[in-house]
Amino acid sequence: MNKKALVVLSGGQDSTTCLFWAIDRFGKENVSAVGFDYGQRHIKELECASGICKDAGIEYTVINTPIINELSANALTRAEIKVDTQKPEGTPPNTLVEGRNLLFLSYAAIWAKTHDIQNLVTGVCETDFSGYPDCRDIFVKSLNVTLNLAMDYDFCIHTPLMWLTKAQTWELADKLGVIDIVYNKTLTCYNGIAGEGCGSCPACNLRRRGYEEYVKMKN
Repeated sequence: MNKKALVVLSGGQDSTTCLFWAIDRFGKENVSAVGFDYGQRHIKELECASGICKDAGIEYTVINTPIINELSANALTRAEIKVDTQKPEGTPPNTLVEGRNLLFLSYAAIWAKTHDIQNLVTGVCETDFSGYPDCRDIFVKSLNVTLNLAMDYDFCIHTPLMWLTKAQTWELADKLGVIDIVYNKTLTCYNGIAGEGCGSCPACNLRRRGYEEYVKMKN
């Protein structure tokens, strides 16, 4: 397996941490990144990702996938749908974009194969996740087998955050020397505010709690 790696980069905390994890593991000269314009409400996340890659010296490609927006009505693709602050027990939040990671990783794999890349890196996490089924380890492992069979190619999907809490993700960013970049230049907020975000949506609450836990751990 070659050392080339492709990072699925949204511009948020998790994928940005994975970008620098990949740079550390595979070497900057072997890393590139892709993002997806799927009609999301906050296109600014791609601007954040592009800026982070530019500063890091990493090639960043945006792939247009508008069909996702046409097929899935949710709070991340429809301005008229308000983000739920609480979700009913046993149901996913209304920020779930059905099949998003399935499509993103499939498109990324196609792009990777045409560029002689075998390592795919994604920031999905099963520990501190929001109930999205396509963030689970079993899904990633299953898709890895499917992609290998579909394209007769040896992909390896890396999920460095899969079993980390948000506090441990902050710790990883700190160990990689990029905690300031992750804190100030990423966009995780469901209301489209970079850095610390709005401070009240579910994504901001999860991010802030993790950061506060990490600060306590560190001190």
